[in-house]
Amino acid sequence: MPRRKIPFVAGKYYHFYNRSNDRRAIFFERDNYLYFLQGMQKYLLPHIDILAYTLMPTHYHILGQVRDLPCSAASPAVSRAMMRLIVSYTKAINKRFARNGMLFQPQFCGKPVQTSQYLRTLCMYIHANPVKDRLVTRPEDWEFSDYREWMGKRQRWPINHAFIAEHFESPETYQQLITAFIETRKAARDHDQRATD
Repeated sequence: MPRRKIPFVAGKYYHFYNRSNDRRAIFFERDNYLYFLQGMQKYLLPHIDILAYTLMPTHYHILGQVRDLPCSAASPAVSRAMMRLIVSYTKAINKRFARNGMLFQPQFCGKPVQTSQYLRTLCMYIHANPVKDRLVTRPEDWEFSDYREWMGKRQRWPINHAFIAEHFESPETYQQLITAFIETRKAARDHDQRATD
């Protein structure tokens, strides 16, 4: 894995994401998603407070805050954790489906979140992703995100309630915001579609 040019810093927020090496599926059945979630808990949670996530058929999105680690240790710890997650998942999938080679692009992305407005928008973008890709009509219908946990409808994943309260006041407020976010994006997409017809 290439060396990261910009280090991860303790306490900062990052948007982690990666997609398949050839834009094909990385999750082939329900158990694959669940195995990846187990890997996130095993490898990432010790180093990153995962605040929002969505696993999609060809890619994933994770919003995380790097835990309070010494400055010199934070960046290599996060990079190693991401590498271990991807390597362990790839090995399991290759064994399960008798395949060879990479699943993911070689370098995962960890984009710093610079403003509180972008942080809020990113949460909605992550949870709305399955709707955007027309996999479901509502974010709560997609099993492989933590949106249901945000809404208090499931307890599979640990939720940082203080983060939700600080940035969105309440789950009910967030639900209203993400509904408006989805409707706005849909209206823009429909407008663009009409313009090209």
